[in-house]
Amino acid sequence: MTEDQPALREVERYMRAVIDRAESSGMLDDRAALPLYRVLAYHLGWMDEQFRPARVDGGKRIRPLLCLRCCEAAGGDPSAAAPVGAAIELLHNFTLVHDDIQDRSRTRRHRPTVWALWGEAQAINAGDAMFALSQLALLGVADRLPASSVALLLRAFNETTLRIVEGQVLDLGFEDRPSVSVDEYLTMIRGKTAALTAFAAWSGALVAGADPERLERFRLFGEALGLGFQIRDDYLGIWGRREETGKEPADDIRRRKKSLPIVLLLESMTPPDRELLDSLWSGPEVSDQAVEQVLELLERYGVRERVRAEVARLHQEAHSLLAEAAEPGPARDALAALLDRLATRSG
Repeated sequence: MTEDQPALREVERYMRAVIDRAESSGMLDDRAALPLYRVLAYHLGWMDEQFRPARVDGGKRIRPLLCLRCCEAAGGDPSAAAPVGAAIELLHNFTLVHDDIQDRSRTRRHRPTVWALWGEAQAINAGDAMFALSQLALLGVADRLPASSVALLLRAFNETTLRIVEGQVLDLGFEDRPSVSVDEYLTMIRGKTAALTAFAAWSGALVAGADPERLERFRLFGEALGLGFQIRDDYLGIWGRREETGKEPADDIRRRKKSLPIVLLLESMTPPDRELLDSLWSGPEVSDQAVEQVLELLERYGVRERVRAEVARLHQEAHSLLAEAAEPGPARDALAALLDRLATRSG
């Protein structure tokens, strides 16, 4: 058992309860005729492909953990934030189900994705259901907080969802563009990735009763953490190892993904090297030889070290913001340890 599992048990219990309640109040008594909720359980790691109980990788639950840790660091009871943590995790997984369709990703966490098993149409339904369930989970704080705080949470939660979708729209639009600036890329991940980590940190502090100034510090901490998390993910998408990431090495190069390493390369390279890159990516598939040549270009322009330096900068910024937001003590230490793990993770 890791040190994070006890903190997440209540979140997991609440997620299961929300889904079970929805299934039991659904249209049909015959669960085999309406496997929607078991498809969700499969995606979350609770069932296998035959809908048998299982306990497989359902993700690290980083975002709900961040919410609970920030609640505690702001002086609150982390168990009071469990419904918010459950809502955050369900919202995150709604985006993953839809992203897998849009990205044509057939595997996630070493297993077939929902659309790969049950088709695109049913995967869209599963994602839609996950979003509705996230709203229901969030309403679980209604008996724990003042009505004004609940309304504030709901508004911020839906605004966060819009920022995530806006980021995904930008990300998909980047695929058809010859180049993307670093500023444009950062705007995209500030929505697609960092908006939810910012909400997680902010909402945990809100449940704890933090004042507006302190809430903003927690929000900025969550945003810096999210930006660093995504850029570390970009690093692993090119230089990560298969046994740690579950993906082929340099998978983002094969997908022609405009992650930060490629954006930095495009801004730095000479016209002849740009022509070379365009020729390497011109075919229907990117060959192993082409991948090696792109890796050589990345090394020649020092992109790997620049990406590492940006992760380190955001890591330090998040540490500074955390020191401003939370009082010294075990709760802040736990958040600092989480931040350090995310900055150096290998998968």
